[in-house]
This record gives sequence, C-alpha cells and structure tokens, in this order.
Amino acid sequence: MTDEWADYGYLSRTAFGYAGSQILYSAVRLGLPDALADGPLPVEKLAGAVGADPATLRRLARALVVLGVLRETAPGQLALAELGRPLCAGHPRSMRSSVLLFGDPAVWSAWGALSDSVLTGEPAFDRVHGRPLFDHLAGDAGLSRIFNTAMREGTGHLAAEVPRAVGCGGARVVVDVGGGDGTLLAAVLAAVPGARGILYDTAEGGAGAAETFRRAGVADRCAVEAGDFFARVPGGDLLLLKGILHDWDDRRCATLLGRCREAIDPGGRLLVVEPVLPGRLDAPDAAGAVMSDIAMLVYTGGRERDRAGFEELLAGAGFALEGVSAPLGGTAIRVLSAAPV
Repeated sequence: MTDEWADYGYLSRTAFGYAGSQILYSAVRLGLPDALADGPLPVEKLAGAVGADPATLRRLARALVVLGVLRETAPGQLALAELGRPLCAGHPRSMRSSVLLFGDPAVWSAWGALSDSVLTGEPAFDRVHGRPLFDHLAGDAGLSRIFNTAMREGTGHLAAEVPRAVGCGGARVVVDVGGGDGTLLAAVLAAVPGARGILYDTAEGGAGAAETFRRAGVADRCAVEAGDFFARVPGGDLLLLKGILHDWDDRRCATLLGRCREAIDPGGRLLVVEPVLPGRLDAPDAAGAVMSDIAMLVYTGGRERDRAGFEELLAGAGFALEGVSAPLGGTAIRVLSAAPV
C-alpha cells in the first residue's frame, strides 16, 4: 500500500508540475528573490517593495517556502533560501531569465499542444501561435531580450569548459555560428589569445555581442556579422555550433552543415556543442537529453540526436566525426569534434 501511494504521489506531482513552474515564474516576475537578496523582510514590507497585495503574497510565499525557495525565519517574516539565490539577477549562475522565458505565456502555453505535435509531427508552438518560435521572437522585442539573456545564462555556465574539453589551441579565426551574445566565443578567445573571432547571427540574436566582448576584453579581436546561416557562413578554421542543430530537422541541418563545409578552411575543425542522447535510458545524463528532445518538439520541431545521428548528419555534409567529449558540467551537453573530408 505504501508503494502504491508513493507512485500515486509521484504521478500527482508530475501532473501538477506546471503549477510549480508558474509559482517560480510569478516569484521572479514580481522580483521577490531580488527584493530578499539583502536579508529577510516582513510580508507587509515585501509586498510594498514589489507592489503586491499582502494577503495574496503571503499565499504565494507559503508555496515558495514549501518548494524550498524561501524560508520563514519568524512568523510573517521571509528570507531567501540558498536554493532560491540563482533566481536573482546578479547571481553568478543566475537562471532568472530562463525562468522568465519558460514561464512566459507564449512559451509555456505551447506545451498544451504537445499531443498534437505527437500526432502530426509539427511543432506545438507553431500550432498555438500560428508562426514559428523564431519568427515570434523577431516580432516581440521584450521576449527576444529575455530569450537572449536566457541563452547567455545557459551558455555562461559551460562556456569555459568547451575549450578545456577539446582544446582549441592553434585556431586562427573562430566563427561562432548562431552564437547569440558571444558568451561562448569570448570564452574560446580567452583560451586562445592569438585567435580572432567572428560572431555570426541574426541582428536580433547577436544584439548583445559587442557588449559581451567589451566586458571580456576581447573586443579588439572580434567582429559581429548579421546574416542567415542557411544562406552563408563566414570562413574560418574553427567553427562553433552550440545549441543550433537541435533546433532544426535533418533537412535544415544538412543545409546549415553544408554552409559550414563550404566556409571551413582546409584542416579546420567544427565543434558541435549539444545534448547527446545516450544509448541507454538509465544512463546518468539520459533525463536531461530526453526532456530537451521533447522541448525541441514543442518549440521548434527540432530534435536531440544520439552519436550515430550526429555522425550521419555530419558525413552527409562532408565532415568526419572525430570525437565526443564527456558531459559538460553534469549536463547532457557534450562537444562533438568533426573535421572536413
């Protein structure tokens, strides 16, 4: 009986999981973690600081205490728990913008059409909003800024591990294809002081790159170019693709990789930084890769791939897969190194 109730409890929590997501989103959107970053506050003062109704804020706060994000240090007095600190904007491993992105109504509502995606093979986001995710972002400047910051948060945690995992010494021109705000490219250039870099993305995607390079002290070695990577990729001897291929189906990936093959210098390398589906679902990194695969189905119609899937894609575009790194930072993300043939 105990096991049956444990199973029931697990299924119940999973079915109600979106509520936890929205509780975190509401907390971040209201600014509760940042308001409590410097110390505890009574509920009434916290409500005044964020412009909320004290009675209903108390109810949200109870849920955040149960989730471990806040602590009640005395009756009616709230403090930020250690677990909640990454929800602050200034935290070195902040996930504030990631919570704002995935909790945004335009994004989380797409999950309601997951079953339609399974039936049709089409992205749920397109079905709900009538246009693809990246077209939607291009038309929503606010959400686009949140998206770019969320991508920076995710990349920033792992960027320095990429050159350590595969070694980038000897590179002369590093091209980050779809590189967003340049966080990864800045980390690679820091590891290879003699190299120059090109950040290549859409105007919206690369909007914050110049500032990233300035802060990292590599602005004098970087250029930012706007363009469509399905049409053209700038030339270089080290090409980076982080979190790009999983956004697209095999046909579009073949086109992009073909452009990379045209652009890469003889003897150059292509580094693909992506989750890799393991061969067994009981592998330690399986959950992250599998859940990311479902997210790609919902958001873009893309997919995560196993090693064989990457090898086939790369071979079709004229690359040979030479190696796959260990997972980076306890995630399912690995670095796949390929060379032109």
